[in-house]
Amino acid sequence: MVDIVNATKCFGEACILQSLNLKISDPEIVGLAGTSGSGKSTLLRCIQGIELLNEGTIQRPVNTGFMFQDFQLFPHMTVWENVTYAPLRQANNQSEIKECLKSAQELLQSLGILSQKNVYPHRLSGGQKQRAALARALIMHPKLLLCDEPTSGLDRSTTKSVIQILKQVHEKGVALLIASHDLHFLCTLSHRIVMMRHGSIVLDVSTQESGFHESSLYQFYKTGD
Repeated sequence: MVDIVNATKCFGEACILQSLNLKISDPEIVGLAGTSGSGKSTLLRCIQGIELLNEGTIQRPVNTGFMFQDFQLFPHMTVWENVTYAPLRQANNQSEIKECLKSAQELLQSLGILSQKNVYPHRLSGGQKQRAALARALIMHPKLLLCDEPTSGLDRSTTKSVIQILKQVHEKGVALLIASHDLHFLCTLSHRIVMMRHGSIVLDVSTQESGFHESSLYQFYKTGD
């Protein structure tokens, strides 16, 4: 599924990723934790191919979706146009077009932004932009979904909705790698928590093990002990 070997990424003299190794063998949900500057976003961008490694290799599925922290919605398109643009361009017949429009309708409804379908991004709140970006990523039916802070700016109710949607995505055989500062969100959703510090992985733990406690993860997050 994903096999990262000795991944190193530097910007000038600053090495953001330092000989990092990570493997995701099954379509599981992996939470990527760490403070700002730990390398979470850079790792996701390298997996997607947005950034190129200085050293090392990354193997991943061809069909990979990416949800950006800063949304990157097309400003000249409505929510509906943003979500349907890519799949409509790939549709080969009327049946596929119909399926695309149906999927877009269902995604926007489940994310609570169907009423904003004809609104342009500059008129959306941060949370609405985040949900539109999530819908745009999910509609492409990726085998691997990379999410950079998917609940940033969302209220508790919408965060719960995002958790349910991502669980449903995983049930369809999609692997998820999710970077977030919200440890409770990651613990609620993820099968594994991978914690980064200074461009390296310092912890890789299963949330399914009987000895796992969210409180101990918080302690490690804060102190490294």
